[in-house]
Amino acid sequence: FVQILAEESEDEPPSEEERAAEQLSERNVAGGNKKGAVPEETERNGQRDGEEAEPDQTPALNNKPRKKKKKRKTKKTSAGEILEDNDLEDIDSLLEKIEDTNGLSQQTQSGIIADSRPLLYVEHRNLNPENELKRYFGARAVLGDQRPRQRQRQYVRSTWLTAPKNTWPRYSKTGIAMQLLDTRRGVQYFTFEHHREYQQVQFKFLDAVESMDPNNIVLLLQMNPYHVDSLLQLSDVCRMQEDQEMARDLIERALYSLECTFHPVFSLTSGTCRLDYRRPENRAFFLALFKHLMFLEKRGCPRTALEFCKLILSLDPEDDPLGVLLLIDFLALRAREYTFLTRMFQEWESHRSLSLLPNFAFSVPLAYFFLSQQEERPELEQSQARERAAQLIRVALIRFPSVLMPLLDHCSVQPDARVTLHGFFGRSAQICQPPALSQLTALYVGRTHTLWKDPAVMAWLETNVREVLNMVDTDDPLVGESENKRMKRYQNAPRNIYRHVILSEMKEAMAALPLEVTSQPVMGFDPLPPLDPIISYTRPERTNHPSHESTLSLFFRSLLPNFNLQGDVRHDGEEEAGAGQDLNQGVNRLMAAMRDMLANIQFQEPPRDNNPEGDGDWD
Repeated sequence: FVQILAEESEDEPPSEEERAAEQLSERNVAGGNKKGAVPEETERNGQRDGEEAEPDQTPALNNKPRKKKKKRKTKKTSAGEILEDNDLEDIDSLLEKIEDTNGLSQQTQSGIIADSRPLLYVEHRNLNPENELKRYFGARAVLGDQRPRQRQRQYVRSTWLTAPKNTWPRYSKTGIAMQLLDTRRGVQYFTFEHHREYQQVQFKFLDAVESMDPNNIVLLLQMNPYHVDSLLQLSDVCRMQEDQEMARDLIERALYSLECTFHPVFSLTSGTCRLDYRRPENRAFFLALFKHLMFLEKRGCPRTALEFCKLILSLDPEDDPLGVLLLIDFLALRAREYTFLTRMFQEWESHRSLSLLPNFAFSVPLAYFFLSQQEERPELEQSQARERAAQLIRVALIRFPSVLMPLLDHCSVQPDARVTLHGFFGRSAQICQPPALSQLTALYVGRTHTLWKDPAVMAWLETNVREVLNMVDTDDPLVGESENKRMKRYQNAPRNIYRHVILSEMKEAMAALPLEVTSQPVMGFDPLPPLDPIISYTRPERTNHPSHESTLSLFFRSLLPNFNLQGDVRHDGEEEAGAGQDLNQGVNRLMAAMRDMLANIQFQEPPRDNNPEGDGDWD
């Protein structure tokens, strides 16, 4: 009887919703529906149970319910019954209720699973910026006429981090591999390895960097189009020349090259795979992810950038070599992922002391304030979030009073006379703070001041600033305690914070860097390398140092770049036996170079006198 009804439904497609409802009720009766007269959503669930028992009917029974437009209206009834009977007392009992009634099982279960996932869990669909742009502008505006072109494109390897482009060179093995080093307590430790061929290319790249000529890097990329460090360094050159499109394309190519070498067990989403930044082979992956993240944020894809930020943090959450904890709060606020930010603060505050960072001290109460403004939340949750936001922002203002005035200045807001004349938020608060705290403050204000320009946010901040001034005037013990801790801490910033400031290129924070950081050269492919690296291979020593050569040798080297007084020792790596033989060979080379130079010199005759206009050619 069910099969006959299924065939009738295929031959006669429904034209009205009443007719479809009658067919659904008949199928539920035939399928042994025990619930009797229930809402339309429950009838559909009974139909799905029947489909699981008879898979042959799936195509016929699945098409019609999907065309219904009243699904959401009836879904609220079943969901409301579940929540009212449960009152969210226990997660296990809630799961049992959901399993008993299939009304909202998939949606509710997915919400609970999302909360039970690890904090740094990464979703593949959120790594694609096109998915975020489609939500903003629609698929047609984002893709345009790309769909027919993709069908005719040649086969390329599917990747998650980036999508390969037709303009890229054909990919071949580069000489990079990933190895699994160890597995401890459910955490897997990986590392990239460079084969001998790639090591030789790496040595040529270092020579090209020392030459200070970007054309040498371009020539190297023509021979090795997927050399990662060359792509990173050339991307910085393009970005300095304001060629943002090419700079972003080179970073994406570097990520594609590294992803093609992943270990089969390496997972981007689990949050349990680790890479040690102390190994030089692993640093390129960290830097490529961070630079790609910055391009995504500028492109207007904060949700995708947040997912990449979580990925970087999951690779080394303990050491955080690139200091992404100074950035993740800003991306969470921009992406409106307030629940993620508050959850991270609750879970990590006990062992990481996130409240000691100015960015978390101010961003977390701002996230609670935005949660309190969401009208779809219950009134109790809104009031709790409002109280929590007020409590945390007052603690933040007491701990870091030097943030307020620069923040108001960037927001073009003039504070009232009481705030301006009060010494707690005055100029002395900025002058007396330690140097490391000045860098953190400048970094946070320069990056997140746009989030505080909302009039509602400013009104909320103004109210709490007045409350803090009242606490200061009444000599609250928290004020003195925070001042003592502030002067003892933040004397010297760790190296990863300096590295983050350099990569972020925030002008306010760059100006606060100490002299020992700004005086040393910083390379885009490896900014501020760790002081305790784990070296797997070393670069061969160069025996001919131009700085140790004589003045005459340097003069001829400037005229003839190929001239080498000491011989080409770099290639064969063998030393000559005897200083006399070295001297004779050097003199012979010098004489040969002089003869070659003199033979190539040609003197030009002056113009002839019979051509006074000077429109003739030189001989």
